[in-house]
Formats: sequence, structure tokens, C-alpha cells
Amino acid sequence: MRKTLMAWLAAFLLAGGAGAQEVYLDNVVIVLDASGSMCNNMRGANIQKLAAAKAAIKEVIKTIPATTQVGLLVFNGKADGWAYPLGPRDDEKMLSAVASLTADGGTPLGAYMKTGADKLLESRKSQYGYGSYRLLIVTDGEASDPKLVEAYTPDIIARGIVTDVIGVDMASDHTLATRVHSYRRANDPDSLRQAIREVFAEVGKTFDGKASEDAFAELAGFPTELALATISALASSGNQPIGEQPAGIAEPEPVKTADQPAPALVQHPKSAENNSSGWNTAVIIVIFIVIASSLRRRRRRR
Repeated sequence: MRKTLMAWLAAFLLAGGAGAQEVYLDNVVIVLDASGSMCNNMRGANIQKLAAAKAAIKEVIKTIPATTQVGLLVFNGKADGWAYPLGPRDDEKMLSAVASLTADGGTPLGAYMKTGADKLLESRKSQYGYGSYRLLIVTDGEASDPKLVEAYTPDIIARGIVTDVIGVDMASDHTLATRVHSYRRANDPDSLRQAIREVFAEVGKTFDGKASEDAFAELAGFPTELALATISALASSGNQPIGEQPAGIAEPEPVKTADQPAPALVQHPKSAENNSSGWNTAVIIVIFIVIASSLRRRRRRR
């Protein structure tokens, strides 16, 4: 793996950053509610909620660029939930997977939010952070595991995963409405189709790759080892699974009560090692910034 990446990076640097756009990928995981209530018809329409969602997703998939990788995670009480795994697209297989979906079971939204976000973090790690990462939740009801939703949502947002929620024919807004990046109401098939289309229209705009391309271009002329270390350092932070503390981060200090002193913090066995690793990462990032700034000044002088 290291040799392969080194070879790719060396080729990239020799090309002076050309081809950066070719390795930039947008990543979207759709978390689709296929619980029993999705069998109900939408208000004022002779179509089930799940059928309307399936039709909208199929329509949008046909229009998005090949650089957008899409995973479809469905909670309907079957298997591991992945109807189509996040990765390179095979639209024929994906459309077939969408068409075969049926509604059944409960609404374990929190658990599936974590599964989808963890997969996005895996992709971000393997892509060295070069791309965009988005979680799209399409649901018609509140979660059956609200404590997990409460626990995981702030962590997902804090990791830089853009999170969108579409409420399908709900009597009132979902509890996530004010806690995610965007919330859209979809009370009929047309508004549901429009909501999904709008989310995908935004993919890649917030993170259009320009900053990342500039960062890669700045590496032109770097010694390959330094460039590789820099990319690894910049991309490795914050990619651990949702709910886990980043390396080198201490556990929060226990609350001290009047009649009981706060217990001592538990020191992790590898805390010294993690802190050292974090310090090294910080140094690499500082070096990268200094050298990149120096290169910019030289280019301006020319």
C-alpha cells in the first residue's frame, strides 16, 4: 500500500499537480427509511412513501456525475442494511437494488446514522481527505433509538460530514431539523423528488475541490517522503468511528459534586504515544504551511 501510494504521489508531483481533479470524489450515503410506516400513502397522492422515495432516488441517480460515489443504506430489519455499498458506481446494479426495496420493521435511525457516517469516514481516510462527504437521511418518522441519535449527531457534524434530512410526509418537523446542515419537508411526490435533487445539486459545491487541488499543487517540488507525510497527517485526523475519541484526546473531566470529590482522570495506556503522535502531526502541518507559503511568494516574484 505504501509503495503504491508513493508511486502515485511521485507521479502526481512530477506532473505538477495535473490530474488533481481526476482523484477528487464526492461521497454520499443515503440513509433511507424503509420501515413499516413507509408503506402508507402520501397525503393526497395514490402512492406509497417508499415508492415515491424509490422513484425520486432512481431519477436523481441517472443525472449525477461519475465522480459522485453513492452508497444506499436501508433500515428495514434485514441484513446489514447496505442495499448498495459506497464506492465506484455501477448504476445498473444500483437502480436494481433501489427497485427491489420493500418496507418492513422499525426505525433504528441512530444506529444507521453511525453505520453510514463510519463508512464515509473510511472513504475519507482511504482518499486522504480529498473529496466531499455527505450523509442524506430520508425518513418519515422519529427514531426508535433516540438516545443513539442524540449521542451520534453532534459527533457526525463535528467530523465535518455534511448532514441533510428530508422529512417525508411528517405531521411536524423531525427532531433533527434544527441540528443538521439542512432540513427539507417533502409532503408529496414532487416535493420529495425536488428535495433529493436539491441535495445532490449541492454535492461538491461546498467542497468544490479547489482548495484541495491548490493544496496538492503546492506539493509540487516537495521531497516525496515529506509530501506523503504531509498528506497522511492532514487526512488522518478525525477519521475514527463515530463515538470514539480521537487519538491523544483525554476523556472529559468528571463532574465534581459537593459531597464527593471528582475521581482522577483515567490515563490511557497509550496517551504518551498518542500525544507524541499528535505533536508530530502538528509539526508536519506547520512545516507544510510554511513551505507552501514560501512557494507562493516565490511564484509571485516570478
